[in-house]
Amino acid sequence: MTDGQPSLPASGQETGGQQARSPVAGEPGSGGRAGDQSGGDLGALLGQVARGDENAFGVVYGQVCGHVFGVARSVLRDPAQAEEVAQEVLLEVWRDAARFDAGRGTAMTWVMTLAHRRAVDRVRSEQAAADREQRAARADVAYDVVAETVAARLDAERVRRCLGALTDLQQESITLAYYRGCTYREVAGLLKVPVGTVKTRMRDGLIRLRDCLGVD
Repeated sequence: MTDGQPSLPASGQETGGQQARSPVAGEPGSGGRAGDQSGGDLGALLGQVARGDENAFGVVYGQVCGHVFGVARSVLRDPAQAEEVAQEVLLEVWRDAARFDAGRGTAMTWVMTLAHRRAVDRVRSEQAAADREQRAARADVAYDVVAETVAARLDAERVRRCLGALTDLQQESITLAYYRGCTYREVAGLLKVPVGTVKTRMRDGLIRLRDCLGVD
């Protein structure tokens, strides 16, 4: 025994006069169905386990390990996680055997309840971890969107401020050409000025915008 816990038997190891079997995916375990075990015998063994009898625990392990794994496997689907949960349940049986109350049901029912409860807890834990990851991912996306929106608004504010420093004709020409998609000729027609004047004012205005915005 190490730190108050027995060494759980490996597959094929002799324990207490019986061959204990480690839970293996798809293996039904020894002793047939859970309901076929002698509740009195298993209950008596749990009483010995509660007093620290490692040999009795080895016998209990051999009787229930396959059933424990089967319950965990039915809830978790993943064989590797089911094996982990099965080992946790068997250690819980060793530590808490004294909590078994024959007046509330058979020993096998008590063990299967432990197995089902722990398997469900594992599912909830895995789901909670997945939910946290999804929330973190959404938070990252939301941060990026906000950052881009703020940057775009700041850029737009700078452009508006720099446009305000231009002459009226420069502002109107650039707005019509770049924000409404008008051609030089259309801008000239809308503003009732020569096309050459539009080109000159737009060129001068764009140079001033470039300097104001600090664009190379």
